Amino acid sequence: MTSGFTSSWSFLSVFLSFIHWHHSLGHTVRIGSVKIFDSIIQGGGALPAALSFEDSSAFRVKSLQELVRALGVFIFCSVPILVNNSGKLMSLARSLLGKRGFSLILRPTVYAQFVAGETEGEIAVSMEKMSSLGLCPMLAVPIEEDLGESIGFDHHINITKHNVIQEHRYNDNLEAMLKCVRISSSNTLTTDPMMQLKITALLSPELCVKLTSLLSEEQYDLDLLVRAMDGELISFPGLTEHENTHFLCGLQRLNKVGEASVMKVRVLVDAEYTYMNPALSLVTMAMMKKFNQKEAWIWNTYQCYLKESTSLLLDAINQSNNQSFCLGVKLVRGAYMDKERKLANQERRPDPIHQSWEHTNDSYNGSLDIMLDLISQYPQRYRIIVATHNEESVRHVVSRLAELGIDKQAGSVCFGQLLGMCDHVSLTLASRGYSIYKSMPYGSVDDTVPYLVRRAQENRTVLQGIRKERDLLRQELYKRLRVGLTGGR
Repeated sequence: MTSGFTSSWSFLSVFLSFIHWHHSLGHTVRIGSVKIFDSIIQGGGALPAALSFEDSSAFRVKSLQELVRALGVFIFCSVPILVNNSGKLMSLARSLLGKRGFSLILRPTVYAQFVAGETEGEIAVSMEKMSSLGLCPMLAVPIEEDLGESIGFDHHINITKHNVIQEHRYNDNLEAMLKCVRISSSNTLTTDPMMQLKITALLSPELCVKLTSLLSEEQYDLDLLVRAMDGELISFPGLTEHENTHFLCGLQRLNKVGEASVMKVRVLVDAEYTYMNPALSLVTMAMMKKFNQKEAWIWNTYQCYLKESTSLLLDAINQSNNQSFCLGVKLVRGAYMDKERKLANQERRPDPIHQSWEHTNDSYNGSLDIMLDLISQYPQRYRIIVATHNEESVRHVVSRLAELGIDKQAGSVCFGQLLGMCDHVSLTLASRGYSIYKSMPYGSVDDTVPYLVRRAQENRTVLQGIRKERDLLRQELYKRLRVGLTGGR
């Protein structure tokens, strides 16, 4: 990387508004040796044929049973009152039917639609199925915590024993993450395996909130965190003795995930809520500094429904360049809009979410352009997964890849969608040779149902957009039935 490139990125934040203004005029902005928002095609190659997501034949690879199941689940998910009360309905059903009866109903329906399985054998079958369709599995352990969900303090035991119990639980979660690394890397049909990780599975959300508060006043040096990952007993400013000990343990757990995954599996760290995201980003960037020296093995997530998302992305680019590590980006619109707005209203602070869907789209596409322009010039330093169900954003990326001459099979740009959803887009992309990953949670019915309920309630806007997929499924089902009844005549 040139020295001009290194020095120039330190001015990104200053020139952010200037860049946006020039982009709106269709100008090229050059900072150092890097061109940002280059809207002029520079011999990047012919534009691809227009992508169509209107053809039900994308589902021709699905069995009749899979079509019926998907259609039934989507009809259920398209009823707002059922989605909004899904947690209560699931709890009631489990109480009435018992664990076995509840599992008998859920396993062949909602569970089979959205979950990869429970045993390693079931997960392997699901992964092979994905690979046979030209899709790449991206496993996700459904373990996470929010405030108030950590183990409560029991006054009948002393604080030392309480802390031991807490660390034991997070260590158990670590074993689950290491198992996920092993299963992901065992899939020989995928050349570039990925998995998802939530930091709050290994570090308490209460500490993440405390760290976020401290970071608003003083930033921790990434080198300090890297040294702690390596086992050095660092004393972090502002933390109590117990908090410091827990932070050190959490960093060493994250270090073990990094050590297990490097050169094997790319770990995509999920963003969560704004009241803890700065802490999550801090530890993720520290992992990047340690493990991303030559390639992007650790990735961070950027939520484009947040007003600050573009500046956060630019800060990350600046930091990765100044500290000489590779940057992996998972770009999402965001899933916590309702809760974020409710909290902002309760705390009488500005709404962190963009005021309209259009503003969020502009933010998403602008961030896409930033990353794609960088990747076109430094494909070994930057990677992105375009995690969206939005068809226009997908078309935008496909068009930009051709304009910039980025090889769609090189691995620096890929797409991501949820297992069991948006298959008409996923399968169409796969048929055109694009790299597409499906997020695949796994575990028992009891372990995954709370995760599925939370995802359903957070992704209401995605669920509202399944009408088209539901209609395409119905068309393909009718086509199959008609052929079956007429014998193909």
